Amino acid sequence: MMPKPVTVERIIPAPAEKIFDLLADPAGHARIDGSGTVTAARSGGRRLANGDSFGMNMQWGVGYSTRNLVVEFEENRRIAWRTLAPNPVLSRLFTGRTWRYELEPVAAGTLVRETWDPTTEALPGRALLGRLSELTQRNMAATLVRIEEIVTAEG
Repeated sequence: MMPKPVTVERIIPAPAEKIFDLLADPAGHARIDGSGTVTAARSGGRRLANGDSFGMNMQWGVGYSTRNLVVEFEENRRIAWRTLAPNPVLSRLFTGRTWRYELEPVAAGTLVRETWDPTTEALPGRALLGRLSELTQRNMAATLVRIEEIVTAEG
C-alpha cells in the first residue's frame, strides 16, 4: 500500500509569529516532537531559511541521525523540510518524506496545520511508510498539543 499525506490541525491561541519562531529553530524540535523520536538537534540556535540544511539525532529502537533540507519557507505562514538519509547508501532506500507546517491567523489565534507527506519519499521506503500513517497522525496531534503548551506557557 502506497502512503498518502496525513494532515492534522489545531487552533492554537497564540500569534503565528511565535509559533513560527519555534518551528524555525531546530533546537526546539525535540521539545515539540509528539513521537518522542527526536532527541536533539545536531545544529540549532540559528533560524532556518529556505534551502537551509539541519541535522537531528533520533531514537526509535536504535539511535540514528537525519539530515533535513528546508524546501518551503514563507515567514510566519509556512515551513517545510524534507528528511533525508545521512549517507548515500540509505539515500537510495529511505529518504525524502516532507514535513510541512502551515499557519493561518484566525480570530482565536492561529490555525496550525501539520502535514506528513511520504509521497516525496524514495522507493522502496515509500511502500514501507504506508504502515506508519495512523501512528504518525497520533504523534502529529501530540506535537500540536506540545506546541500549544510551549507557546502559551511563555506568555
